[in-house]
Amino acid sequence: MPAGTARMALAAVAGTLGLVALWTELAARLGGVGHRGSRGLADLIREDTAPTIVTAEDGRILCHNPAAEGVFDVAEAGSLSDALQKVLANPDAILCRMGSAAGAIGAAQEDVVTRQGHIRLAVHRVGAENYLWRIEKSADRPQRSSDPVPLPMLTVGRNDAILFMNTAARELIGERARNLGRICPQLPLRSGQFNDIITPDGPSSCMVVELEGTAGRREFFLLPGLDAEARQPDGWAFFDEMPVPLLKLSRDGKIALSNRPARELLGVDDCTDKVLGDMMEGLGRSISEWLEDAADNRGTVHSEFLRVKREDREVFLQVTLNRAIEDGETVLIAVLNDATELKSLEAQFVQSQKMQAIGQLAGGVAHDFNNLLTAISGHCDLLLLRHDEGDADYGDLIQINQNANRAAALVGQLLAYSRKQTLRPEVMDLRDALSDLTHLLNRLVGEKVTLSLSHDPMLSAIRADKRQLEQVLMNLVVNARDAMPEGGDIRIETQNLVLTEPLRRDRAVVAPGRYVSVEVIDEGTGIPADKLQKVFEPFFTTKRTGEGTGLGLSTAYGIIKQTGGFIFVDSTPGTGTSFQLLLPAYDVVEERPAKEKAETTVDTPAEGVVLLVEDEAPVRAFASRALQLRGFTVLEAESAEDALELLEDDELDIDVFVTDVVMPGIDGPSWVQEALKKRPDVNVVFVSGYAEETFGDTQAKIPNSVFLPKPFSLTELTETVQRQLN
Repeated sequence: MPAGTARMALAAVAGTLGLVALWTELAARLGGVGHRGSRGLADLIREDTAPTIVTAEDGRILCHNPAAEGVFDVAEAGSLSDALQKVLANPDAILCRMGSAAGAIGAAQEDVVTRQGHIRLAVHRVGAENYLWRIEKSADRPQRSSDPVPLPMLTVGRNDAILFMNTAARELIGERARNLGRICPQLPLRSGQFNDIITPDGPSSCMVVELEGTAGRREFFLLPGLDAEARQPDGWAFFDEMPVPLLKLSRDGKIALSNRPARELLGVDDCTDKVLGDMMEGLGRSISEWLEDAADNRGTVHSEFLRVKREDREVFLQVTLNRAIEDGETVLIAVLNDATELKSLEAQFVQSQKMQAIGQLAGGVAHDFNNLLTAISGHCDLLLLRHDEGDADYGDLIQINQNANRAAALVGQLLAYSRKQTLRPEVMDLRDALSDLTHLLNRLVGEKVTLSLSHDPMLSAIRADKRQLEQVLMNLVVNARDAMPEGGDIRIETQNLVLTEPLRRDRAVVAPGRYVSVEVIDEGTGIPADKLQKVFEPFFTTKRTGEGTGLGLSTAYGIIKQTGGFIFVDSTPGTGTSFQLLLPAYDVVEERPAKEKAETTVDTPAEGVVLLVEDEAPVRAFASRALQLRGFTVLEAESAEDALELLEDDELDIDVFVTDVVMPGIDGPSWVQEALKKRPDVNVVFVSGYAEETFGDTQAKIPNSVFLPKPFSLTELTETVQRQLN
């Protein structure tokens, strides 16, 4: 949090606590306040730093503190409405509304927009007929007085009446002037030229810039203190004197003048005669149309966020357009604000929203799609049982089976990006995993590219899904190969990394601790700086059409984040790119006993009664036939309600429940928990097209249960059920 924002937040908290204490004291000491009690009230509110005023029910001011004297003309004002006239255009309506609310419920508070910024107006009923009002700047709202460059500004209405003067203008003129003739002896004011302005120290030459307002109003900015060199005939040389980034534009967007801060943001040394649309993008419509609307004062022209077209880094600007008149012609003054940090925070929010949306979409698609794939691949397995390699249809069945598996892998990529896939993590030595993968990686990179591995001899263990981690490394190596069409070296380096303090990179914060670092380094063409932060977005690719889907790095990102790690990228165009994985380190590699294979084979008949609960008829048909072919007795139910009705027969003996997780009505875990109350010894196999994490906590509470993700093959289903029987 910026220091200024933090100070404002602390001040707001302190002010609120002070107000609460003040109101508590008043309520405790005063049952009613009249004129005789005003001296005691003044003593109570004297030290409050915010303007505080106590009024009678009709708005008459009874007492006030010194802070109110410094801001409002309370000494001359007979009522609170009179005192607030200088900051509120119509204070009576607001005071009446808040007074009624405080009379009914005891207190009220509103944030009010003024020309000087936002103020927070709070009122509390004191006694039976009196009210305490407290006026302070809103800590969470922008204040004009807090602008980094407060320029003297006047709002002028009909007959040259001055409707408003900001603080800087009052300080320049020395008073609150009522008419333009009071401050300028030679009317009219000439925009874009120097005009003599009357100040307490005598006439002062000021550059005047006129902006056209609404409802016949005009706004004038007075720019005093420019040296003689700035008094050029065109009068616009003051631009370079201003610390605010400014551009002077013609109505067609051609840049006539710019100052140094603006050129620094745009990343150019000179932008005279260049067109704004050639230097910025991202409005969503033609920038020339936006400028034309602003020049003709059509509609409400808001400030817009635009991206600067520069290659060294990504810069976003908030551009605000103001109309000005020069020699009878309309020109536009563009005020630029660096919004890169704001857009970065917005990008984090959008990324989280995008992840959530894609996760929900992928989860729903995966559930339905995996049911279809289970039925397709399952019935294909049933057909393969009746065909051998010599049959004419065997090759076609294998093609169906392989393409069903490819479709399942595609769904897995979507789930990986949204971090909704089911992982099978294990503690392992990364050196062994890379050793097993080296042969395949060498085949992938080809003859022009050399692949080298460098390991820390004392490399710590990690915990990850080996198959998914291999997918990440293969993707990074393939991308590195594609970045070097003429060949080169790809290095994979692993090392232990100990962080003693948080590591802040990009938009991530890596907590202190022990990590294993894996870097994939190439000597390729590199990635431009403006595209570097987009490489992990889905469907974004720097490859030509047809050469990449844009899902590879987004999938890698999802896998690493779901594993609990981090992935970072560094790149220099023309030099190469480095991807770094940071994975939490583990002390030892756990010795996991090898899974005992069932002594029986597929050809050996099995025994047992299985209750199969599945709402998808094709999946239920395949699973039932597969289990029956294996030798099981299968009872089918298309819903949890049907299953519970079957189990009402106490003489029915069930060995294993095989149930879908997500079903209409009662879901799988719920009906199983109900059934286990009377049959606690029955083992359970949960199947689902959703990721296991969606119900992992619930499954952990169900004893003797396992999870089988869809799509599953005939062999996977029968072997899983067989293991649950043993």
